[in-house]
Amino acid sequence: MTETAVSTRKPQPGVAVLVDPPGATTTPRRRGDSGGRLRALDGLRLVAALMVALYHYGGRGGEVAQAWGTSPRDQFPTLHALFAYGCLGVQVFFVISGFVICMSGWGRPLRSFFASRASRLLPAYWVAVLVVTAVFALPVVAYEAVSPSDALVNLTMLQMPLGLDRVLGVCWTLWAEVRFYALFALCVVLPGANRRRVIMFCAGWTLAAVIAENANMPLLDIVLMPEYAPFFIGGVGLYLVHRDRRDVYGWAIVAVSWLIGQHYAVRGLWHAPDPEAFSYRSSFGIIAVVTFGFVAVAAIALGLLGRVNWRWLTVAGALTYPFYLVHEHLGWVVINALHRGLGLASGVTFALTVASMLLLAWLLNKYVEKPLTPRLRAALTKVR
Repeated sequence: MTETAVSTRKPQPGVAVLVDPPGATTTPRRRGDSGGRLRALDGLRLVAALMVALYHYGGRGGEVAQAWGTSPRDQFPTLHALFAYGCLGVQVFFVISGFVICMSGWGRPLRSFFASRASRLLPAYWVAVLVVTAVFALPVVAYEAVSPSDALVNLTMLQMPLGLDRVLGVCWTLWAEVRFYALFALCVVLPGANRRRVIMFCAGWTLAAVIAENANMPLLDIVLMPEYAPFFIGGVGLYLVHRDRRDVYGWAIVAVSWLIGQHYAVRGLWHAPDPEAFSYRSSFGIIAVVTFGFVAVAAIALGLLGRVNWRWLTVAGALTYPFYLVHEHLGWVVINALHRGLGLASGVTFALTVASMLLLAWLLNKYVEKPLTPRLRAALTKVR
């Protein structure tokens, strides 16, 4: 998620989820309960996705102002300052991702781990790229589409390292997720996950990321992701706590990750009060949202939200990833049609835009993910 156009090459630091991309993980089962799900984690993913949507529709300037006709600051004079914190939904997603990837990779062979990740990410992503490209190519849509060649490369999910224009603004977070998967697969899944290996992975990555911060070597920054590593690592630590709430090493990993993570979030998103800026995020507010992400996942890990077990949360979790993929750019088109085309009030337009993106996410989940995910997983896990 960025504050720049569809064709912008570099994402703004610290701005949007999703999570292991939001909704792109199968919610883990409770320990010792073969039929139970951590449905509270599904709900938290939806909360994080809606935070990001608030940011993209009313908490930033840029292309969305073209959709509204004026700056969202004018559309939401009071709320825009709160919506601006929604970009931190991505940090919440990364904590969830660390937790879920550690759980899903524990005791799983590398082939199965790879098949699971690829089959969850790619089907909805491929369709989202094609749909957004097609919509932005329509003459009635004012936004510029990327070139056909760049759109095709976007299907590989490697447009970021290649420096090409992005069809989906949110794809920079998927590139971060892919790098996390690769590190975890090579260091933990391939040799076989166990507590000691996971602890060494977290400690080694934390130390390497800190060193990379001052090494002035772009390759290390790309591989180790210093500004996002603490959130993934913190989620992994919370899974150790989930396995054993008395695990001192797990709690230490979580604490260090929170301390470093809030630093990067404040550094990337705080600025001195400036009347010319779209909004002002206080350091206290940024720290509070980051803390919310860690505390919420910790509460789930410790079983404190076991009563949050409503069935509809499973559906909400399934919609999160496709919603995350399509909501930003297609949301601009819907806002323009409803607010400027039909003259609907800002609040009504906002609500209907979110509802329409959730409906599109439901269609993608039903007609794309459900039929294609198991087939792709089976094809990738087949032994030849």
